[in-house]
Order: sequence, then C-alpha cells, then structure tokens
Amino acid sequence: MVTKQVMPIDLDTVPEVDQLLVNLGVGTMVRETVKSPIGRNDAWTGVTTGGRKVFVKRLKGQEAETGRRMRRLLDFERYAADSDFTDTWLPQLVGSDESNRIVVFERIDDAINGATLMVDETFSLEHARQVGAAIGRLHATPPSPELKLDDTTPAFPPVHFLEGLPLSVFQGCSAGEIEAWRLLQNDPEVITAVKRLREAEETAPRVPSHCDLRVDQFLIGDDGLFITDWEEFRLADPARDVGAFAGEWIFRSVLDLVTNRGDEAFVDTEFTHELVLQRGVEKMRRLLPLVGAFWEAYREVRPDVDPGLEVRATAFAGWHLLDRLIAGALSSARLSAIQRAAAGVGRAALVNPEKFAITLGFGGTR
Repeated sequence: MVTKQVMPIDLDTVPEVDQLLVNLGVGTMVRETVKSPIGRNDAWTGVTTGGRKVFVKRLKGQEAETGRRMRRLLDFERYAADSDFTDTWLPQLVGSDESNRIVVFERIDDAINGATLMVDETFSLEHARQVGAAIGRLHATPPSPELKLDDTTPAFPPVHFLEGLPLSVFQGCSAGEIEAWRLLQNDPEVITAVKRLREAEETAPRVPSHCDLRVDQFLIGDDGLFITDWEEFRLADPARDVGAFAGEWIFRSVLDLVTNRGDEAFVDTEFTHELVLQRGVEKMRRLLPLVGAFWEAYREVRPDVDPGLEVRATAFAGWHLLDRLIAGALSSARLSAIQRAAAGVGRAALVNPEKFAITLGFGGTR
C-alpha cells in the first residue's frame, strides 16, 4: 500500500490506538508487524491480534484544525455511504475515535501508489481516465439534504500571505520558504491573478470535492482505483480538483527538465534559458495527454459544467506549481533552478489561464 516507511512510532506511547482497536473488536496491534508510512500525520500499518490488517492514522496539528479535518473525513464517509461510486474503491473505514483524532481503515494490499507509477513512468492513460471518471462522478453527486457538509473556502491560495506573512508563520519558515514567498510578494501580476481566482471561486458552483488531490492520494491495484485522504473534503469549486490533477503533471514535466526521461538521447549540458524553454515544451507535450485523458473521462460522467471551469482549473493548476515551490522550499536554504523554473511555468498558467487552458487539454465546456 505504501512504499516509503520510517521506524514506527512506539505504539506504547499512544495507548489510545490499541484501546480503539480493542473497542472495535479486532484486538491490539501485533508490534512486530507494525510499519509507519511517511506523512503529515502519525500512521501505522500492521496486523492485529484478531488477524485484521489495518491502517491507523492519528491526525496531527492544532486541536481546532485537526477537529475540522476529522469532521470532514467522517462527513465524507457518511456522504460516500449514500452515494454510488461504481468502479471507484474507497478504503473501508473500520472505526474512529473522534476525540483523539484517530481513524482505522482496512489495509489495502497489492496496490501501487500513484506517485510511484508517476516516477516509474507507468501511470497510464487508462489510469488517468479512471481518476477523471471518479472525480467527475464525485462532483456530479450531490449530498443528501440531511447531510450538511463543510462549505468553507479552502485557505490556499492565501491572498493575505501575498501581502505579508504573519509573524508566527514567518518565524517558522526556512530561508528557502522566505525566498519563495518574497518572490511571489514582489510580483504584482501574481497577486492580481490570485485575487481574481479567489473572486471567481466565490461565485463558482460548489460541489462535493476532494480539495487535496495529488497523485500520491491514488492507490491502483487489481481491484481498481482507490482514492484516499479525504480530510479536506467539502463543498467547493470543482476547478480545484481538476486543476490539481493537471498541476501534478505540469510539475512532473518541469522536474524532468534535467533528466533523460522520455528522450531518445540527451547529453548533459549547461541549461540556457532557450534550452529550458525547448525542453520544457518537449516534456510537457509528453505528459499532457494524461491530463487530456482525465478531462475526457471527467466530461463523460459530468457533461454539464459551468462555462468558466476550464479557465479556473488552469489557474488552480498554476497555483499548484507555486504551492509545490513553497512546500519544496521547506528544507532549503535557497531556491534551486528547477524550483524557479516550476514557479515560472506556474506563474504563466495562473496569470494567463485563458491562454493555457487549451494547451493543458481542457476544452469543450462552452
């Protein structure tokens, strides 16, 4: 299910996990089977004394924020129970402890993470179509009237951060993050584009949305496609999910500027501005058919979309690259040339989304 692991967090220091497992009737975790996937939360996979293979996650963060994430995750479970997601698999929830922010899922074996498929260049057009159909079905399926979903607008992109970082955020930033934020804060066109996107989002239709869509949220196996990590689930602009998928592949194409992935021949050489542009176009052309396949499948299951969706999705794809720039700068003293290249591509899509929409494979919504 997960390939990246670290030494497991000692479960003896988190007795709430075993207590929940016992309450659920599956027994305690067998310690020698435990592994810890890497992520922003505490997590464990293993086998219980009752023979149940489980994935356990404890949400980390400030209490109010983890409480909201927990409620959204459980809202999604209630929403999914009322909905028909044919051909889309979801991890089976075994149980939860809302007060301690712990959830237990059935462990998914023999499935490959989408990020692994991306790096190995085995994420296929069919995989992209599966994701597109799944997200289209999600966006096309309204919640029942009894289920009141979170409809708050996600925090990012944060307009106020572009005007100045709060002191608490600034003090926790690395030198690379400060450089990344300064790059954005000194760009009036980026600030104007973000404000324009946020205004457009406010008037856009709101539909059930994942709101944290990345290739590492996909697990693909013999049973089909699983989509995981629903902590940001809410009613939101569908362009967020569409743009995030496109942004993942644009970012990958930028990372490939310095590799020979997809090249018949490549000689390592000095990267001039002209060479960066040339190779950027080549790499993007190789990967963008995946975005096109996603979009085609999305439209097949959700043909009725608002006229501005593809432009907003393109702008969100651009922001996705800028967001990855900031995230990648977390442990950096300065921005690398590739990070700056990604920022340049993201900026172009964010500032001129009408121009880039067709290039990315979007079209036909009017």
